[in-house]
Amino acid sequence: MVSVLVVDDSVVVRRLIVDALSADPGIQVVGTAPNGKVALSKIDMLKPDIVTLDIEMPVMDGLTTIKEIRKVHPRLPVIMFSTLTSVGASATLEALASGASDYVTKPANVGSVSESIKSVREQIIPRIHALCRTGTPPRGAVRPAPRLAPPPPRAAAGAGAGAGTPDIVAVGCSTGGPDALAKVVNALPATFPVPVVVVQHMPQVFTKMFAERLDRSSPLKVVEAQGEMTLTPGTVYIAPGDYHLEVARRGTGVVTHLQQGPPENFCRPAVDVLFRSVAKAYGGSTLGLILTGMGQDGKRGSEALVSKGAEIVAQDEATSVVWGMPGAVAGAGLAHSILPLHEISQHLISRVAGGRMARSRG
Repeated sequence: MVSVLVVDDSVVVRRLIVDALSADPGIQVVGTAPNGKVALSKIDMLKPDIVTLDIEMPVMDGLTTIKEIRKVHPRLPVIMFSTLTSVGASATLEALASGASDYVTKPANVGSVSESIKSVREQIIPRIHALCRTGTPPRGAVRPAPRLAPPPPRAAAGAGAGAGTPDIVAVGCSTGGPDALAKVVNALPATFPVPVVVVQHMPQVFTKMFAERLDRSSPLKVVEAQGEMTLTPGTVYIAPGDYHLEVARRGTGVVTHLQQGPPENFCRPAVDVLFRSVAKAYGGSTLGLILTGMGQDGKRGSEALVSKGAEIVAQDEATSVVWGMPGAVAGAGLAHSILPLHEISQHLISRVAGGRMARSRG
């Protein structure tokens, strides 16, 4: 049984969340709090397995609260509740950078209480189970992890890791992804010689704010992708919320393409859609990277890449907030390397930039 503390200044929203969670027999709401100050005392008293935390509250808001929680409870999962606005997106990204585990958006423009409850239930229950999964190591736990996976069976002879220098890096991530992606991208040099295309599961507004935030902190240029943008080295292209991102060859270059086809793996944008298009445009000259995330989006796309001879890297379980997406890829034998987060950037530099230096000397 997963115990939950619900923190929100609105009586109506607290009731809505409690009702949404009551539908799951494996979840028990052990308490509620109207602000962060009360929540901190109740965490110590009730010792919940997970906390849902509103951002905008009197007395002590969500941003202050998550920072205080992390001082004492560095591994306690916390899910933020956010509004689908620029202000809400900015605050949510700040909360994630301060240690929040994940977030859900508050229902907007729904016609009834029952629809609001359904919206919250569909977003939050899978996240609670993913973050509190039995047998999953706590966030930040130190545990030896394998560095090398068995060679993917679908890779052609001589393909994959070490076979050649990648011409693009394609990244997929979800829960815990904003922080993980920031750590990877911020450690890459401004001279990184290939483009980076990214699907991070996020709604509209959030992806634009995320790209702008990452652009301010990274040596690379980071943009929210638009249609028909020519891919250039040293630039990171973030898939916009509610649009699938694809790449396609146009003459001597490669451009972005946005489309609103059906969601895949309940996601739009979806990693599988991006990876399939990258496999078609770049084939084996690709390095695919699967970071922390819930579900298994990216597994089929990785199959497509591996079939072309591409290299796949998965983040390890010990450093993932949720080892769903990378775990699915690793479990299927598709990952050439399974690395802790702090080693991924150097691996990319070695494979992409280092490979070009070696080639130029030759």
